[in-house]
Amino acid sequence: MKSKHQQTNAIRIQTDRTDEMEHSTPMFLTSSFCFDNAEEMRAAFADESNDNIYSRFSNPGVQEFVDKMCALEGAEAGYATASGMSAVSGSFLALLKQGDHMLSCNAIFGSTHTVISKYLPKFGISYSYIGANASESDWNAAIRPNTKLIYIETPTNPGLDVLDLEMIGRVAKKHKVIFIVDNCFATPAGQLPVQYGADLVVHSATKWLDGQGRVLGGVVVGRQDLVKEIYLFCRSTGPALSPFNAWVLSKSLETLDVRMERHAANALFLAQSLEKHKQIVSLRYPFLPSHPHYAIAAKQMVNGGGIVCFELKGGIDAGRKFMDSLQMLSLTANLGDTRSIASHPASTTHAKLSEEERQAVNITPGLIRISVGLEHREDILQDILQALEKSS
Repeated sequence: MKSKHQQTNAIRIQTDRTDEMEHSTPMFLTSSFCFDNAEEMRAAFADESNDNIYSRFSNPGVQEFVDKMCALEGAEAGYATASGMSAVSGSFLALLKQGDHMLSCNAIFGSTHTVISKYLPKFGISYSYIGANASESDWNAAIRPNTKLIYIETPTNPGLDVLDLEMIGRVAKKHKVIFIVDNCFATPAGQLPVQYGADLVVHSATKWLDGQGRVLGGVVVGRQDLVKEIYLFCRSTGPALSPFNAWVLSKSLETLDVRMERHAANALFLAQSLEKHKQIVSLRYPFLPSHPHYAIAAKQMVNGGGIVCFELKGGIDAGRKFMDSLQMLSLTANLGDTRSIASHPASTTHAKLSEEERQAVNITPGLIRISVGLEHREDILQDILQALEKSS
């Protein structure tokens, strides 16, 4: 039975039971699959059947994870990859060709910026960036005759700008260009870009989808015709998701809804508690009325997500002191974990951007990004407060 409620589908979608009648889906840790006869094998290789051939192409456990993500995002089809960046880069390379142009929001993850600015031009693919505060007329004006694709993150990493999905969806539809949304920060428990015109949605499944910092993974879901092109490209180039990681991620989706509810509640409490702190110049969280894009967030998001960012007085020196003074929060190159994590984007995830590029997307020297975990909210707050005192 397929439910109208996405959290039920995330729990109940499963690979068909084997003869062992297991309740929990087993792992299909195999590189290849067998056939009963030569004709079945021929048909599979000719794409005349959906039989599994090789785990680089497809795998039952990987497909279960994809099916759950399609149900959660309201998408027609999907393909899972080895990491979030392989989902992003695989989408670009499958859908763009020499002479094409792509338009991207300028506030994007550092590795995505590297792919767009360093590697796509090697294939004759041009790009341009547009600011998070751009109006609809600005977006329309930025479209070129050879623009093939619009790409955005919302909320953005790490500045938490919130882009208007409905507005950008209108622009994409008007100019008949592909619209891709990185929904990593919000997750399908927080917003559904397909409802606002997104053709494809990409995720680093490593983050909130796993939720416990265990495995790497990525996924792209959306229009069936576009996903097919991405599948064919990735099937040949090889960034397949491992069956073990797929099993972990599929299980993780069963608790995504309840986890994100707690992450977002803790994050809102933290943001409200710290907003007026004497050591903080400014703080951003999408569901705070003080956020410049609060009205957009309230329109298209269920909650504000699990990330809080703030700018410290004292710049980079204060940022380092703060990070070194934390006693409970982890310092690690990840987010979306059960455990709260602090990072300093200017010296880590976005260090490869120039100072001018960082300033353009609100990555200031003293910016701290907190991935708010599932610990008791008072414990998270107290660790941050004592570190703030030591960084003054």
